[in-house]
Amino acid sequence: MNKPVNRARWVIWTSFALLMAVAPLGFNSGLGITVLSQMGIAIIACLSYNMLFGQGGMLSFGHAVYTGLGSFLAIHALNAATSGSIPLPVALVPLAGGLAGLGFAVLFGYVTTRKAGNTFAMITLGLGELVFAMSLMVPEFFGGEGGVSGNRMTKDGLWGITFGPPIQVYYLIAVYTFVCVAAMYAFTRTPLGRMLNAVRDNPERVEFVGYDTQRVRYLAFIIAGFFAGISGGLAALNFEIVTAEVVGAGRSGAYLLFTFLGGATFFFGPILGAILMVLAFVLFSEFTQAWLLYLGLIFMFTVMYAPGGIASLIMMNLRVAGFGRLRELLPSYLGLAVTAVVMLLGASAGVEMVYHLQLHNTDGSTLRYLGMVLDARSVSSWAGAALVLAVGLGLFEWVRRGFAHKWGAVQTCIEEETKRREAVQ
Repeated sequence: MNKPVNRARWVIWTSFALLMAVAPLGFNSGLGITVLSQMGIAIIACLSYNMLFGQGGMLSFGHAVYTGLGSFLAIHALNAATSGSIPLPVALVPLAGGLAGLGFAVLFGYVTTRKAGNTFAMITLGLGELVFAMSLMVPEFFGGEGGVSGNRMTKDGLWGITFGPPIQVYYLIAVYTFVCVAAMYAFTRTPLGRMLNAVRDNPERVEFVGYDTQRVRYLAFIIAGFFAGISGGLAALNFEIVTAEVVGAGRSGAYLLFTFLGGATFFFGPILGAILMVLAFVLFSEFTQAWLLYLGLIFMFTVMYAPGGIASLIMMNLRVAGFGRLRELLPSYLGLAVTAVVMLLGASAGVEMVYHLQLHNTDGSTLRYLGMVLDARSVSSWAGAALVLAVGLGLFEWVRRGFAHKWGAVQTCIEEETKRREAVQ
């Protein structure tokens, strides 16, 4: 009975490794390689955060402390290695960041994990602000506002690998990403990982059977800090500069937001969230200055209509496909997508005109939007945007009601089929 499951796992992990190996072949520009490198770094960071949030139920507002301090220790280790002060290969610099993250997790985790729930969240927030303040008060270590820079390139690299070209750095990040993802997945299958889930779901029962919930949380916190530090070390190696921003509350909030969007209840959810995070910060932010507003709206709608994140939507539809009923829903999905795009066009046109009036008022009232010329001070432009929004909203609601009816019917059929199969067995 276990052979098909094991074979499927081999296929998944092999496909994951091959995807990372061939991904750079589709990009000819340095930007594509940089984006892929940042995705690998973000995947480790979000998975380490989910070890606390998704698997342990620990809502942390200060996870950037461990990725950020890992980055600072790694950049100092890089400078020492390249100057010859310590015999450390550049390829092992991220491990220095991991050890730094582990050490600070040992120190701070002993305090934070003594409490759970909202108290834990507030303590992590306070520690995060404390570390961020110290990053500006101790320029000897943190480099002040300019940060600390380094040079990753080695003169006599093994097999010609100097880590100068971005492609070489990418493949180093890919190796670390694969090993760290596999290690964190293996952690979920260990007794400690299972007990961490139990502490999340029912800490009173865990205490009743004789386990120390604080110790379980503390050990998980330390392990998460280690992987977070590796992520920070890879970031230091990739960018060759570390500033105080890496320990700020904004970075911690990004880990929380995108881990939730990807789906904290599934192991692959934070991987999806990490990819979205890089696309949002690197690519989406180049298209519009209102990208944070759009991101906030996406997060709000996800909380309201898909609290399990993107991963939960994927798994629900895979279940429907497993019973052969997905084809019935495809026309409704197409209708939802088209009407949502129409609604988004109207809403975003209004948002862009507002931003243009607030930020570019001196450049005139006209702006280009998706190939069209809009006048932010013209009634016709606002009326057109409102009309498109109203039409899209009305059509979306009409399609949504039909989809809800079909979805309910499909779920009823699946439940009946499940009961029939159980009766046969």
